[in-house]
Amino acid sequence: MILSGKEIEKKIGKEICIEPFNKSQLNSNSYNLKLHNELLVYEEPVLDMKKENKAKKIVIPPEGLLLETGRLYLGRTLEHTTTDGYVPMLEGRSSIGRLGLFVHVTAGFGDVGFSGFWTLEMFCVHPIIIYPETEICQIFYHKIEGEYEKYTSNKYQNNKGIQPSLLFKDFK
Repeated sequence: MILSGKEIEKKIGKEICIEPFNKSQLNSNSYNLKLHNELLVYEEPVLDMKKENKAKKIVIPPEGLLLETGRLYLGRTLEHTTTDGYVPMLEGRSSIGRLGLFVHVTAGFGDVGFSGFWTLEMFCVHPIIIYPETEICQIFYHKIEGEYEKYTSNKYQNNKGIQPSLLFKDFK
Protein backbone atom coordinates (compact mmCIF):
# COMPACT_ATOMS: atom_id res chain seq x y z
CA MET A 1 0.00 0.00 0.00
CA ILE A 2 1.30 3.45 -0.94
CA LEU A 3 0.43 6.42 1.26
CA SER A 4 -1.67 9.16 -0.29
CA GLY A 5 -0.46 12.73 -0.20
CA LYS A 6 -3.01 13.49 2.51
CA GLU A 7 -1.66 10.60 4.63
CA ILE A 8 1.92 11.78 4.11
CA GLU A 9 0.89 15.22 5.36
CA LYS A 10 -0.85 13.73 8.44
CA LYS A 11 2.30 11.80 9.36
CA ILE A 12 4.73 14.73 8.94
CA GLY A 13 6.51 15.35 12.24
CA LYS A 14 5.57 11.87 13.48
CA GLU A 15 6.49 8.76 11.45
CA ILE A 16 7.68 10.87 8.50
CA CYS A 17 9.94 13.91 8.70
CA ILE A 18 10.83 16.02 5.67
CA GLU A 19 12.88 19.12 6.46
CA PRO A 20 12.21 21.62 5.13
CA PHE A 21 8.60 20.71 4.36
CA ASN A 22 6.59 22.79 1.90
CA LYS A 23 2.98 21.79 1.30
CA SER A 24 3.19 23.03 -2.31
CA GLN A 25 5.55 20.09 -3.06
CA LEU A 26 2.96 17.53 -1.92
CA ASN A 27 1.31 15.44 -4.66
CA SER A 28 -1.62 13.02 -4.64
CA ASN A 29 0.64 10.11 -3.55
CA SER A 30 4.17 11.53 -3.23
CA TYR A 31 6.23 14.55 -2.25
CA ASN A 32 8.63 16.34 -4.62
CA LEU A 33 12.21 16.72 -3.39
CA LYS A 34 14.55 19.46 -4.61
CA LEU A 35 18.09 19.28 -5.94
CA HIS A 36 20.80 20.76 -3.70
CA ASN A 37 23.38 23.06 -5.33
CA GLU A 38 26.33 20.64 -5.02
CA LEU A 39 27.41 17.64 -7.07
CA LEU A 40 30.26 15.14 -6.84
CA VAL A 41 32.01 13.68 -9.87
CA TYR A 42 34.55 10.89 -9.77
CA GLU A 43 38.00 11.97 -10.88
CA GLU A 44 39.32 8.56 -11.91
CA PRO A 45 38.58 7.10 -15.36
CA VAL A 46 38.18 3.59 -13.91
CA LEU A 47 36.33 3.03 -10.63
CA ASP A 48 37.40 0.20 -8.33
CA MET A 49 34.84 -1.41 -6.01
CA LYS A 50 37.53 -2.36 -3.48
CA LYS A 51 38.89 1.13 -2.91
CA GLU A 52 37.72 4.61 -2.07
CA ASN A 53 37.44 6.46 -5.38
CA LYS A 54 38.42 10.12 -5.49
CA ALA A 55 35.68 12.62 -6.28
CA LYS A 56 35.55 16.38 -6.60
CA LYS A 57 32.80 18.80 -5.69
CA ILE A 58 31.04 20.96 -8.27
CA VAL A 59 28.71 23.81 -7.31
CA ILE A 60 25.66 24.33 -9.52
CA PRO A 61 25.46 28.09 -10.10
CA PRO A 62 22.06 29.85 -10.15
CA GLU A 63 22.37 30.24 -13.93
CA GLY A 64 22.61 26.44 -14.30
CA LEU A 65 25.17 23.78 -15.11
CA LEU A 66 25.49 21.76 -18.31
CA LEU A 67 25.68 18.01 -17.66
CA GLU A 68 27.62 15.88 -20.13
CA THR A 69 26.39 12.54 -21.42
CA GLY A 70 28.34 9.46 -20.40
CA ARG A 71 29.28 10.85 -16.99
CA LEU A 72 27.87 10.01 -13.58
CA TYR A 73 27.01 12.93 -11.32
CA LEU A 74 26.22 12.39 -7.65
CA GLY A 75 23.83 14.94 -6.24
CA ARG A 76 21.66 15.11 -3.19
CA THR A 77 18.29 16.31 -2.11
CA LEU A 78 17.90 19.66 -0.43
CA GLU A 79 15.55 17.98 2.04
CA HIS A 80 16.58 15.69 4.89
CA THR A 81 14.11 12.85 5.47
CA THR A 82 13.52 10.42 8.32
CA THR A 83 11.04 7.57 8.14
CA ASP A 84 9.75 5.17 10.78
CA GLY A 85 7.24 2.44 9.98
CA TYR A 86 7.24 3.01 6.21
CA VAL A 87 9.56 2.10 3.35
CA PRO A 88 10.57 5.26 1.49
CA MET A 89 10.99 5.03 -2.29
CA LEU A 90 12.51 7.59 -4.63
CA GLU A 91 11.65 8.10 -8.29
CA GLY A 92 12.56 10.74 -10.80
CA ARG A 93 9.79 13.06 -11.89
CA SER A 94 8.38 12.26 -15.32
CA SER A 95 9.04 15.82 -16.53
CA ILE A 96 12.73 15.33 -15.70
CA GLY A 97 12.87 11.89 -17.32
CA ARG A 98 11.31 13.27 -20.51
CA LEU A 99 14.36 15.51 -20.80
CA GLY A 100 16.64 12.44 -20.70
CA LEU A 101 17.89 12.83 -17.13
CA PHE A 102 17.94 9.75 -14.93
CA VAL A 103 17.85 10.76 -11.27
CA HIS A 104 18.82 7.43 -9.78
CA VAL A 105 20.64 4.69 -11.61
CA THR A 106 19.68 1.90 -9.19
CA ALA A 107 19.14 3.21 -5.67
CA GLY A 108 15.52 4.31 -5.46
CA PHE A 109 14.64 1.85 -2.72
CA GLY A 110 15.03 3.15 0.81
CA ASP A 111 15.11 1.29 4.10
CA VAL A 112 12.63 1.65 6.92
CA GLY A 113 14.31 3.85 9.51
CA PHE A 114 16.56 5.68 7.02
CA SER A 115 17.50 9.19 8.12
CA GLY A 116 19.50 11.52 5.91
CA PHE A 117 19.74 13.27 2.59
CA TRP A 118 19.10 11.18 -0.53
CA THR A 119 22.09 10.78 -2.81
CA LEU A 120 21.04 11.05 -6.45
CA GLU A 121 22.91 9.05 -9.09
CA MET A 122 22.33 11.33 -12.06
CA PHE A 123 23.05 10.36 -15.64
CA CYS A 124 21.79 12.04 -18.81
CA VAL A 125 21.29 10.61 -22.29
CA HIS A 126 21.23 14.09 -23.83
CA PRO A 127 23.15 17.17 -22.69
CA ILE A 128 20.98 19.09 -20.22
CA ILE A 129 21.29 22.23 -18.12
CA ILE A 130 20.25 21.71 -14.50
CA TYR A 131 19.48 24.27 -11.79
CA PRO A 132 19.70 24.20 -7.99
CA GLU A 133 16.47 23.82 -6.05
CA THR A 134 14.64 22.21 -8.98
CA GLU A 135 11.97 19.72 -7.89
CA ILE A 136 13.92 16.81 -9.35
CA CYS A 137 12.45 13.66 -7.83
CA GLN A 138 9.62 12.40 -5.68
CA ILE A 139 9.50 10.34 -2.53
CA PHE A 140 6.64 8.01 -1.74
CA TYR A 141 5.99 5.61 1.10
CA HIS A 142 4.98 1.95 1.31
CA LYS A 143 3.45 0.56 4.47
CA ILE A 144 5.59 -2.23 5.93
CA GLU A 145 3.94 -5.41 7.25
CA GLY A 146 5.24 -7.42 10.18
CA GLU A 147 8.10 -6.91 12.58
CA TYR A 148 11.15 -5.11 11.30
CA GLU A 149 14.47 -3.72 12.42
CA LYS A 150 15.27 -0.10 11.67
CA TYR A 151 18.02 0.66 9.18
CA THR A 152 21.31 1.26 10.99
CA SER A 153 24.00 1.24 8.28
CA ASN A 154 27.35 2.58 9.37
CA LYS A 155 27.87 3.73 5.78
CA TYR A 156 24.92 5.91 4.79
CA GLN A 157 22.70 6.52 7.84
CA ASN A 158 22.62 10.10 9.19
CA ASN A 159 24.73 11.39 6.30
CA LYS A 160 25.58 15.08 6.11
CA GLY A 161 25.79 15.44 2.34
CA ILE A 162 26.42 13.64 -0.93
CA GLN A 163 27.58 10.08 -0.35
CA PRO A 164 29.93 8.51 -2.88
CA SER A 165 30.00 4.71 -2.93
CA LEU A 166 31.28 3.22 0.30
CA LEU A 167 31.17 -0.32 -1.07
CA PHE A 168 34.91 -0.66 -0.43
CA LYS A 169 34.08 -0.99 3.29
CA ASP A 170 32.34 -4.31 2.56
CA PHE A 171 35.65 -5.79 1.38
CA LYS A 172 37.47 -5.10 4.66
